[in-house]
This record gives sequence, C-alpha cells and structure tokens, in this order.
Amino acid sequence: MRYDKTQRQRLIQDLIQQYAVETQEELTQRLAERGVMATQATVSRDIKELGLIKVPYRDGHRYGLPPEAEAGAGDRLRRLLHEALVDVVASENLVLVKTLAGGANVVSEAIDRLEWDDVAGTLAGDNTVLVVARTREATAAIVERLLNLR
Repeated sequence: MRYDKTQRQRLIQDLIQQYAVETQEELTQRLAERGVMATQATVSRDIKELGLIKVPYRDGHRYGLPPEAEAGAGDRLRRLLHEALVDVVASENLVLVKTLAGGANVVSEAIDRLEWDDVAGTLAGDNTVLVVARTREATAAIVERLLNLR
C-alpha cells in the first residue's frame, strides 16, 4: 500500500503512542516494518510538522504528542506534574517548578498551553521551570493550582 503524507503522519502518531520511540532512526525502522519507506529527512520533517516533543522516559527521552494532540492541557499537566514534580517554590512574582531531570520543557509547554491569565510566561531549563506571575498577588494562586493538579 502506498501511504500519502497524511496517512504516514497518522501512522507516526500511532507508533509513538504504542512504542517508546527514542530516535528518528527507530521511527524510520518502525515505519519500514509497516511497509512505509521514508527517508530520515522525511521523518524529520514529519516530526516537525506534527509538533512532536521529546518527553522524559527511563534514562532518556522518547517522542510524544504535543499537549493539544493528546488531551486537554490541564489533563496533560496533571499527568506530568504527578510523574515529574519535585517541588514548587514561590518568591515575589516568581514560581519555580522543580521537575525530574529532562521534565521542565514539557511541563513549561503544558503550563503555557493553559493560558492562565495571571501567568505572564514560563522559561524552562532541564529540571526547573520559571513561571512569571503578572502580579505578586497572583503567585500564591498559581502555586496552589499547580499543587492541586498533581
């Protein structure tokens, strides 16, 4: 069977949900096992167009769907915080969200997708997310919401 771009990308989404796909090479191989011949460059473009993200997995990372493709951003953040949250610390209008190594980017993205009015933005490192509250008064509410989500 010949796969068009849309069918190939749907299959990629299915594969990363079924398997812990860690590399483009592994994804290319899994596609080939299903009769879909694709170059690494094609798979790379598909990953970019689908907005796939790397999520923490065991001792490394695997491909995952972007927050809006899986579930509501709140559901995704709840799951991420349950699995990766280490600590939440507030100071003035800043909230530090400590995560397991490699977890900060996906947690930051999920917080951004929630579009909370009292959050000016986020900045992620490897294991820390800086959440900037619009006001000092909003900081406590943000901390409470984050802790209630886990």
